[in-house]
Formats: sequence, C-alpha cells, structure tokens
Amino acid sequence: MDLSKVVAISGKPGLFLITTNGGGKLIVESLIDGKRIPAFANDKISSLEEISIFTTGEDKPLKEVFMSIHEKIGDKLDFDPKKASPVELREKFLLVLPEYDEDAVYQSDMKKVFQWYQLLNDKGILDFTVEDKKEEKAEEAPAEKKEVKKSPAKKAAPKAAVKENVKAAAAPATKSTKKPKKV
Repeated sequence: MDLSKVVAISGKPGLFLITTNGGGKLIVESLIDGKRIPAFANDKISSLEEISIFTTGEDKPLKEVFMSIHEKIGDKLDFDPKKASPVELREKFLLVLPEYDEDAVYQSDMKKVFQWYQLLNDKGILDFTVEDKKEEKAEEAPAEKKEVKKSPAKKAAPKAAVKENVKAAAAPATKSTKKPKKV
C-alpha cells in the first residue's frame, strides 16, 4: 500500500491523488468526485504516508492504523463515522488502536481516520495483500543473511616478493639479445 501519492489538503474536503506536479503546483484528483484541481505551494498539503496517530508509546503511522482496521473490522465499516456517537467512536478506535493517546487524539481525528479508510478502501487504493508479502520477505531476508558464509580472505603476497616486483617494474628496460634479421 503506497500512501505517498494520496494527500489531504487543508480547507478542502476529502482526499486527493497526485496526478502531476511541476511549476510550483500539483495537479490533484479528488477521490470523492474525480475532479482535478491545482494545489499550490502555499496550500497546506499532507501526504498520508507522513501522518501518524499519537499513542502512549511511539506514534503509529497511518498505514499501520489502516492495517489494524482491516484486521479488526474488515473491508467495510460496520458503522457510519459521521453519525456515530462519541462513545461508539471511542470504542471502535480503542478496538483498532488500544494504546492511542486519549488527550491528543480528538473525536474529529477518529472520524477522519475511519472516513479515509472507507474512502481509500472503496476506491481500491488500500491493498493489504501486498503488505503481507513484503512482511514475509522482510522476515525471510534476515534469516538468509545469517546463513551466508563469507569466503576466506585471500592472503597477501609476502613483502619480499612485492618488493622484487616493484624493483623489476622500476628497472630500466634492457636491450634485446636477438640479432636483427638480414634481408
């Protein structure tokens, strides 16, 4: 799942997919209605790849929160985040991320996370099977590295032989002992 091309723009509803960039602006496509609009350098643009949720320990990247939602709730949310009561929203968020920081994560943040998850999942942008394969490869890779044996290093030539080679290379060329051919 690559969330680096999905952005949220402050003051604009929904999420956007970056289509092109250049000239001090981005061209983004709304995931809600498919309209393309420019996003300029002075707009506050946040890539979903860089967003994380405050927890009592280390902050959790949004990607990991989405994976947790997928594992605990599934592809379709069993509630409407817009209409959910604050108590129900907290219960669902606790189910997904039990260690979230209750003082720093607001109800509006919880709604956004669930709405973004549903929107991205409906559009087919979230692909959890690819993540599973990457994790399996990452787990296998360190095991392979441990088993790799290094070949013994080649021993250096004795110093005396090296000095002789250097002297031979530095010595002036001697005349050939061959006799010239007569024609």
